[in-house]
Amino acid sequence: MSILKTAKLLYLHLLSKPPGDRMIYRAIRRTSARKIVELGVGTGLRALRMIEVAGCRVPLGEIQYTGMDLFEARSTADGPGMTLKAAHRLLRVTGAKIQLVPGDPLASMVRVANLLGKIDLLIVSADLEGSCPRAWWFVPRLLHERTEVYVEEPSADGEPHLRLMPRAEIDRLAAAGAVRRAA
Repeated sequence: MSILKTAKLLYLHLLSKPPGDRMIYRAIRRTSARKIVELGVGTGLRALRMIEVAGCRVPLGEIQYTGMDLFEARSTADGPGMTLKAAHRLLRVTGAKIQLVPGDPLASMVRVANLLGKIDLLIVSADLEGSCPRAWWFVPRLLHERTEVYVEEPSADGEPHLRLMPRAEIDRLAAAGAVRRAA
């Protein structure tokens, strides 16, 4: 690895902004994540950085990134974002396999969960965690024993931070979101 790439990795792991994203970059490096799903792409900077970090351990052609976001339907209340075309243009130059799914991210999960297969890393943006309880029912089928799920949460200082969601909590949310059929 070149000195420039090493310096860039050190920056992402130790000094990048927002500080909460550093946990994700470390997790990608530690687990050699190949399949990454992000619910709420925003400006795409974190996605670009995640692919870059993953590319240090795995050939870029083997990395699969799936981003689900409102894209054009994003309002000013939803925070900064970009169009679907701009996101595709930004991420395809990485050389990774990019799949972008427009629409409400958690509702999109319901549509594409069976197509994703087992993933290595799932990131849920702060404004999405509780918006669609039914979508959590689909999450356990995406996970394998080493999959890590991070949920972005607002903090007192205004900067969102990430927390690793334990499997027991995922199973609890999945059970709460299960579709009950009438007899």
